[in-house]
Amino acid sequence: MNVETSVTIVGGGLAGCECALQLATHGVPVTLIEMRPNAMTPAHRTGALGELVCSNSFKGTDPTSATGTLKRELDSLGSHILRIAWECAVPAGAALAVDRERFSRTLTEAVESHPLVEVVRDEATSIPEGDVVIATGPLTSAPFEAALTELIGEKRLAFYDAAAPIVDAATVDQSVVFAASRYDKGEGADYLNCPMDRETYERFATELVAARRVTRKEFETAELFQACQPIEEVARRGLDAPRFGALKPVGLTDPATGERPWAVVQLRPENRERTAYNLVGFQTNLTFSEQRRVFSLIPGLHDAEFLRYGVMHRNTFIDAPRLLDATLALRHHRRIRFAGQITGTEGYLEAAASGLLAARGVIAERAAAAPLVLPKTTALGALISYATNPETAPYQPMHVNWGLVPPLAPPVRGKRARYAAYATRAARELAEHLRATALVRHEPVPEGRAHAD
Repeated sequence: MNVETSVTIVGGGLAGCECALQLATHGVPVTLIEMRPNAMTPAHRTGALGELVCSNSFKGTDPTSATGTLKRELDSLGSHILRIAWECAVPAGAALAVDRERFSRTLTEAVESHPLVEVVRDEATSIPEGDVVIATGPLTSAPFEAALTELIGEKRLAFYDAAAPIVDAATVDQSVVFAASRYDKGEGADYLNCPMDRETYERFATELVAARRVTRKEFETAELFQACQPIEEVARRGLDAPRFGALKPVGLTDPATGERPWAVVQLRPENRERTAYNLVGFQTNLTFSEQRRVFSLIPGLHDAEFLRYGVMHRNTFIDAPRLLDATLALRHHRRIRFAGQITGTEGYLEAAASGLLAARGVIAERAAAAPLVLPKTTALGALISYATNPETAPYQPMHVNWGLVPPLAPPVRGKRARYAAYATRAARELAEHLRATALVRHEPVPEGRAHAD
């Protein structure tokens, strides 16, 4: 494709695929460069586009939550990733989870079959010419990292992320576990729950802390992303720490006893057939042999077969607040945009959302139209504002959350009422913003001009 008319996207993850489909749908030809399967990362296993390497959950759907609001906003903006996720959904209570293989297969077919998208299976080692969207994700290859360093200097950071193990459903002891969702949300059988009494829990937590890890010193630093702390690191904070986190028993009653367990390990289905289950919240840096030993102490998993052990891998992200403007373009080179987890927008749909916004930025620039900069009162607008505000320091990866939005005026008492008010305001102001900006046009910003925002 002609470099002057097409847009080159580096990276075929969620952000890159969303960006490609947005551009192509709006008539913009795309060259999508993806290095897999020719060059693999420590976490990926296939060459499929949009492969989910950690959880298969796209988080909650409660319309009053920030994650539920993000889904509503992405639906309003025409997200292709969200649409495909719903097509590939598996039961997960009040969350949107997908059959990961079907999801990546469907997404790959959608991208590769589009007549305006050319997929190039090769490793990028330099910054392409013309309009570029860099969406290489948290596992950017070393050669491309070198190119990024040359482009943006040393302003990039690194953190470590974790993936939870997956077990074979046929090897879970069904006489011990029980099927239920918290507070009976969902269909009532979306999760398998492994109940623990106090003695069992305390033995498990003690062994968890004492177990051998792949790496010790590096993962005890502040670089470890707080939202993906390995379960053993959580246990190091105190004996009861996991019981108030991933192993919390609230909203669950063990039918065998008629009482709430002391702690619960939840298993979430990985596919529609429910042949595999993910240990919810069990990201880990334990050695494979220690995972086998310690996690087999969980009731119901004594003889479980692990289809995938938990792994740790290095993630990279740029110092977005100092580098990017509100349209995700480089302040000093507006033909280059960033999207996805490399910007520090942490989370599957957050990554897809930034890919959508990067595409809309290119489209607006070419049409001399007003860029899509969402109000800070929206879930997505607040996240992008946080990620591109020069006052954000120190910068760490962030999910959407209501802590990023401006306070309500007047204040609303009670968390549930306050969150509902946030969601209502976000929906109203997004709709008003899209109506108001639909016909607004502006002169294109000259390439290379820095923004003072």
